[in-house]
Amino acid sequence: MNIPASLPAMRHVQVEIRERVATVTLDRPPVNALDSVAIRELTATFNALARSTEASVIVFTAPGEKIFCGGIDLNDSSRRHARQLVEDDSSIDLLDPGAVVRECFWAILECPLPVIAAVNGKAIGAGLVLVASCDMIVCSENASFSVPEIKAGVLGGARHLQRLVGPFKTRRMFFTGEAVPAQEFYRLGAVEAVVPPAQLMSAALELAAQVARNSPIGLRLGKESLSRVEDLSLKEGYRIEQDYTGRVTRYNDSQEARKAYLEKRDPDWSWS
Repeated sequence: MNIPASLPAMRHVQVEIRERVATVTLDRPPVNALDSVAIRELTATFNALARSTEASVIVFTAPGEKIFCGGIDLNDSSRRHARQLVEDDSSIDLLDPGAVVRECFWAILECPLPVIAAVNGKAIGAGLVLVASCDMIVCSENASFSVPEIKAGVLGGARHLQRLVGPFKTRRMFFTGEAVPAQEFYRLGAVEAVVPPAQLMSAALELAAQVARNSPIGLRLGKESLSRVEDLSLKEGYRIEQDYTGRVTRYNDSQEARKAYLEKRDPDWSWS
């Protein structure tokens, strides 16, 4: 299935939907560095998939076996921070040069569909932030993670890295700029699996298919619930989860889930 009709033709992002799994591929050679065009295309893609009912889960990846994302394109970033506007820029870019980047990360983080990062190689700086904005991570043995911003005279990415490996590992990575292999992130519990490069997409798609078998309404409300409770206390968080249970049980798909579970059959989702 092709991309949602609401998306225009794009230069650096490809989308394919099969069996309710959307595959989003970032492709900006040579290192998938993020300029404002690629950033806006990613934002538009995740926002369109959020509004669409064609997919239940997203796999986010890049081609090849070396680079997932080389970070922010420093030339484009320098242009934006020097307030040098180009086509597609707006007054927002003039007043807040970082807004376009934040909007991209939030589009992934807040996308109502679960997002699985299939990391094929190095995730550097903003590339690591893209990964940390996803819900689950599957890595190639070639994958590694780094936040070398301090070496390039900029800052950023540490708060997202804390979600993956905690504050102390983050400080070491941030202050040294060193790259850490995916196997270490797996040991720390941030990564679901580390597989040979040739098996990366099959592993990610297998996980995506397992997710996609569940109610699309349940998945969306479930992710919204998880996002809302993440930074709350236990009591506050569980109270909100109870509210979401009340919301989801109003849908026919909730009743269908219970019937299918009891009858030991595959459910038939109706989006109602």
